Amino acid sequence: MTQTTELSGAPEQGEQPDRPPRRALPRLPHRAWSVAAIAFVTIIGAAGFASLPGLLIDPLHDEFGWSRGTIGFAVSVNLALYGLTAPFAAALMDRFGIRKVIAAALAVIATGGGLTVFMTEPWQLILCWGVLVGLGSGSMALAFAATVTNRWFVAQRGLVTGILTAGGASGQLIFLPLLSWIVERHDWRPAAMTVAIAALAIVPLVWLLLRDYPSDVGLAPYGADGPPTPRPAPRHGAARRAVKALASASRTGTFWLLAGTFAICGASTNGLVKTHFVPAAHDHGMPVTAAASLLAVIGVFDIIGTVASGWFTDRFDARRLLAMYYALRGLSLMFLPVLLADAVHPPMIFFIVFYGLDWVATVPPTMALCREQYGEDSAIVFGWVLASHQVGAGVVAFVGGVARDAFGSYDLVWYGAGALCAIAALMSLVIRRGPNAQTAAATA
Repeated sequence: MTQTTELSGAPEQGEQPDRPPRRALPRLPHRAWSVAAIAFVTIIGAAGFASLPGLLIDPLHDEFGWSRGTIGFAVSVNLALYGLTAPFAAALMDRFGIRKVIAAALAVIATGGGLTVFMTEPWQLILCWGVLVGLGSGSMALAFAATVTNRWFVAQRGLVTGILTAGGASGQLIFLPLLSWIVERHDWRPAAMTVAIAALAIVPLVWLLLRDYPSDVGLAPYGADGPPTPRPAPRHGAARRAVKALASASRTGTFWLLAGTFAICGASTNGLVKTHFVPAAHDHGMPVTAAASLLAVIGVFDIIGTVASGWFTDRFDARRLLAMYYALRGLSLMFLPVLLADAVHPPMIFFIVFYGLDWVATVPPTMALCREQYGEDSAIVFGWVLASHQVGAGVVAFVGGVARDAFGSYDLVWYGAGALCAIAALMSLVIRRGPNAQTAAATA
């Protein structure tokens, strides 16, 4: 009788041989990041409208004979409504949802921008570009970024704020060189239609992929502990809530300091540089495409500076960051009049890089201070602070055009903006920390 020995580890009949263990599938990123990405793309599309006014001043002046002050007034209406719409848009997002408000806003700004190609009178520019585009773009302002950040993120809020804010700079980087080339080669009307079509193209993306709350997809906000919280009931009375938030915030000194500093921020960026840099450089003999390309380069470094500012805001005192940003911006504007020339020289490149890093680096710390002070109403309060930003921008867009008509130069406006930035730096240092400061720091 022969005894057979079964080999150790040999598979029995019908048993599959051992296989290496399956690799665990990599975990997908939290849905909050895809929502932030869609918001980023939406803000890029809206940036096309913000990029165009500075390119239209000379063509409209040459074709229709309108003064730069008249054109600047239309831009100032646009900028002011952009800001004044923001707090009501934030409240409307609580009432109807983010994607409905943003899709409607994109349709409105595309309509207003498209209608400008048929205008023949200044009031039509004010109506189409000033009112319609201003109202629509205001609904997609930084209050949109604040709403997305507050709803979808608990951790990394400063970083996400910086990334979303940089969307405007990214749009500037994409659209400015293209639009300046179109204006120079094919007139301003095709440029206006280009940004209108770009806005309409984003509507399906927003409608299909954007979600209002993490609980809509069964998730908690990124960085939150515990199960998903139910979707809150729609808040009725959006206008009343926006006004009530303003009335409550306006009783605090912090609100007026934030509003004042942010008004100076808007005056020294959107109102002055974004609107008047290209015509000012053209006054010195620089080609429009070269000046627009410099603004686009500001957009490159704006992305770096804003994201870095969001990172800094998660780690350092927001008030001191604001003071430093405003002081450096004011210093750079004081030097600009002597740097403008008929060609791009190294000192101008240095200004563009330096100024670009500081362009909207003020947004993350300003938003953080609103969050610290005003809690769940912070997005609406920030909308009102943003309104002051755009009112400041609108005033300087108009004053800059009038000054150019009166003095034949923008020099006084550059120096005045530099002095205002110095005042904003001092105002930032006297802002008090809010009651939610420790909570905000812990969750950042």
